[in-house]
Amino acid sequence: MSGQVAPFYEYDGGQGSEYARPARHPNQSRSVQLAKHGMVATSHPLAAQTGLDILKSGGNAADAAVAASAMMGLVEPMSCGIGGDLFVIYWDNQTRKLTGLNASGRSPQGLTREVFHSQNMSQIPIDGPLSWSVPGCVDGWSELLNRHGTQSLIELLTPSIQTAKEGFPVPEVIAGYWSSATNALSNWKGSAETFLPGGGSPAEGTLFRNLELAESYQQIAEQGKDAFYRGAIAEKMIVCNDEVGGYLSHDDLASHTSEWIDPVSTNYRGYDVWELPPNGQGIAVLEMLNIIEQHDVSAMGPKSVDWIHLFTEAKKLAFADRASFYADMSMADVPVEQLISKEYAKRQNQRVNMQQAATNVDPGDPLLSHGDTIYLTVVDQNRNCCSLIQSNFHGFGSKIAPPGTGFVMQNRGALFSLDENHPNSLEPGKRPFHTIIPAMVTKDNKPWFCFGVMGGDMQPQGHTQVLVNMIDFDMNVQMAGDLARVSHIGSPTPTGLPEASGGGEILVEAGIDDETIEQLEQRGHQVKRAVGAFGGYQGILIDPETNVLHGATESRKDGAVVGY
Repeated sequence: MSGQVAPFYEYDGGQGSEYARPARHPNQSRSVQLAKHGMVATSHPLAAQTGLDILKSGGNAADAAVAASAMMGLVEPMSCGIGGDLFVIYWDNQTRKLTGLNASGRSPQGLTREVFHSQNMSQIPIDGPLSWSVPGCVDGWSELLNRHGTQSLIELLTPSIQTAKEGFPVPEVIAGYWSSATNALSNWKGSAETFLPGGGSPAEGTLFRNLELAESYQQIAEQGKDAFYRGAIAEKMIVCNDEVGGYLSHDDLASHTSEWIDPVSTNYRGYDVWELPPNGQGIAVLEMLNIIEQHDVSAMGPKSVDWIHLFTEAKKLAFADRASFYADMSMADVPVEQLISKEYAKRQNQRVNMQQAATNVDPGDPLLSHGDTIYLTVVDQNRNCCSLIQSNFHGFGSKIAPPGTGFVMQNRGALFSLDENHPNSLEPGKRPFHTIIPAMVTKDNKPWFCFGVMGGDMQPQGHTQVLVNMIDFDMNVQMAGDLARVSHIGSPTPTGLPEASGGGEILVEAGIDDETIEQLEQRGHQVKRAVGAFGGYQGILIDPETNVLHGATESRKDGAVVGY
């Protein structure tokens, strides 16, 4: 598809000179946003505006992404912040190169599987200090700016520092997230003091200030990443760690490093889809697309029983591999090249029965030949593209905010396995399996689509659905995200990963009709209607013919896409 929107407007019946909502997409939440120069899409309007201000002041995509990320850590603190990790895919238009940044942290050197075995734990707790890994976000900001940025941290963090001091009104969806974490936050002194002003979560429309985060940002702006990993902020994290019984040390923080890596890709119907290799789950998208490509999806229809069935079966196969192979590649042998190959996909496709749901899916053999997250994307006037995702993992992460810092520590370490034979087994200084994945699509060696979908296990499923909606079903960038989604939830697994892939159930949004649900059930699926768990999407498409930017934002969240 070209990205162009064909004329399909319908006159309003003679009741004036205005036109009605586009007849082709009557349920589309909003129009595609268009811009000539630059564009920012985030899940909060203040963050999008902050990024846009940076672009208009002469900053590039890396600068704007860092500024927007910092603002997101303030205004959506349950989902992200400097206590979490960060991943980036970046297109540098001058060098015509695509690079990836893995800014995820490692487990404490003093934390071993024996700690959990001695307490008769079979899994790592979701909340509390045993789920901590080193936060990678601040080092990620530093690396991104050192390689691609043009502005200083002082320039980029000042808008967030001012907003943290002045306060901001809490929007509807974020207020709901906040409220649901009230009880968990109240268990920890620093968390309650910072995030439960007056003893409760801030209601929609009330002003929230975070003076402690303003101070942390000020120190990072003036001293760089050392303020976080070696300075006063690090000291506050370690004091808290010692008080709550954690295993994080000064050496763990001071020795942290991010890693520049090469993204990996598959070609889907002429489009090169790029993801990052493990310890993230991005290659699950490529595995799914390789299976789906072998079917005539466009003839099925976007909400048909055949498409939903095929999608679900492809997801089960990819996630079975995810549960068995994905891990920190510096400490485990992950057969990425084989997993994302077309040859492997042909063998995997033979396991798909289009008339019957698989109830027990084992991983393939590639060697024969909840999450709360924010995603943002920026494209600047020179067509540099930044696809950035940042997360605490669960809402408010471990639920622990070190007193005086203004942010919570992530609980990403909960995704380690305690099985010593599993590739993702907990070891000192190891990066855990990660759910957050940025994405980018190129065509003819040019950036075409910069996008991501938030939401734990929904992320690879959301990436796949958005791309199929655009490439196979010829939808524009907004409709591709608005269309009713489905999410397959697999069975729990004892390995420590979020799920295995056999059986389970399909969650569907309201746009999927009763007849389709009945037909899915006839094929052996368990189907349930749901109102949440479908992720959050942002996307910017560069029209290859006009160079105009087409932007979309998630209708299920409080976000905005803005351009100039």
